[in-house]
Amino acid sequence: MTRPDALLRADPPLDYYLIFATAGDRGRGAPPSGILVEEFLLCDDYTAAGIDGVEWTPATGAWRGSPASSRAIRTDATLRERVAAVSRRDAGTAYTMLGGGELPHEAAIRTFFRDRQPLPAAAPLDLGSISGEPGGGTRLYRILFAGEFGERGLANLWPVLRLEPVGDPADPEARVIGTATATTAGHTLTWELRRIGPGIAWCLDVTVHLGAGPISAIGALLHHHRQTIREQGLIPVTIERFT
Repeated sequence: MTRPDALLRADPPLDYYLIFATAGDRGRGAPPSGILVEEFLLCDDYTAAGIDGVEWTPATGAWRGSPASSRAIRTDATLRERVAAVSRRDAGTAYTMLGGGELPHEAAIRTFFRDRQPLPAAAPLDLGSISGEPGGGTRLYRILFAGEFGERGLANLWPVLRLEPVGDPADPEARVIGTATATTAGHTLTWELRRIGPGIAWCLDVTVHLGAGPISAIGALLHHHRQTIREQGLIPVTIERFT
């Protein structure tokens, strides 16, 4: 069962976003109007307990808490059209171009975190262990994302997540689009990419059949898949666990 007070920080990099004045600016090389930096705070079972964030604008020249911006990029589709998920390198280039100098190291950025955005959490349903598997059991995770893939987003995602097609991505009514299975550190994991309503949201459902290996391997896979999908333009909302 998740201990809400047991928080684990994911390893760097943090999540970086550029915010533009208009949606058109995002695709034509115009300078952004601000930079948002976030970090998910994780419980000991790798579910999300909250989001720390900070934003910087050339208008203020200072790093300030960003709970309102963190909420807005996930709930406001119009604002989301002005947001681009980027690497630390690209964020650093923008920061320098806007007159901020050299982007602070991530340890320094973390010291600016003040106003955490808590995420709702519920204890997962305990279905017990799988008979015959030492230390075994089953976990079902859902990583929820806001937004829609761009023109090449799904195509870029397919080989990285090793997805096998299930539904037609062009069909707005199709729900499960692709699935894959892998074994890591003795755990067997299956993930499904799902559409949650046309143009509304997506999720990655990950079923874990626990083996005897380290649990950290599950956290590493969840982190990798979350970052891979974020790189294609979707914004991670939360990481839940149902069982």
